Amino acid sequence: LFPESISTEQQSLVLVKRLLAISVSCITYLRGLFPESSYGTRYLDDLCLKILREDNSCLGSLQIVKWIKGCFDALEKQYVIKGSVELLLIDLIVSGRTIELYQFKFKYNKKVPQMDISREFVAGLCSEDFKQASRLLLRRLYLLMQDLGPLPNDITLTMKLLYYNDVTPKGYQPPGFKEDATSPGELLFAGDPVNLTMGSVSTGFHHMKVKVITDKKRMRKADSNLIQKNGPTEISHQGLDCEEEEE
Repeated sequence: LFPESISTEQQSLVLVKRLLAISVSCITYLRGLFPESSYGTRYLDDLCLKILREDNSCLGSLQIVKWIKGCFDALEKQYVIKGSVELLLIDLIVSGRTIELYQFKFKYNKKVPQMDISREFVAGLCSEDFKQASRLLLRRLYLLMQDLGPLPNDITLTMKLLYYNDVTPKGYQPPGFKEDATSPGELLFAGDPVNLTMGSVSTGFHHMKVKVITDKKRMRKADSNLIQKNGPTEISHQGLDCEEEEE
């Protein structure tokens, strides 16, 4: 699943792409969004991973695969700063309330991508270090997915990307994406949202951080090690914590 070593930018990019694809696949599988036929099976040590594949019988999973490939294009060009997967609750009275948000943030070391999935940015990890960090991230995602309550029937899944304006050409959109001219820039969450840190992975070329925001009441048992205190009730795409606001 992952390169044996990270000594080049290309090897680091492969790791970032695969970890992103596996994470999104994990989310959609464990939240029961698509049928079993939409996934292939791989193993990472004792962890059974379900990975999305192109399933012509399921248009929804085909769209997600298309979005993931679009993310790959933006990562290769080093344009994307954040990618998010949102589960929206469709309500006759209040529409567009986010009940779960999965955010992936990317940083690049100079002109090379760097990936972070924990609270601290760590440069120059050795092979076993980034593999261990990747395993830890995926295990945390799996544990959280199993702890969340079931989704309501009427939900919509969306994926959004934010770009570094100083390097991204005007009008650029990767395959499968279009400009969201109507987005208000802020997300209205249902209930009392909490900010959960899944972890980070850094290679010296890329840095990727993963966060999850959901209604605290939807968690069967809160893990104090993951929850960030004073979670906002209205969360802007432009920054979810003080560290990002400063950037």
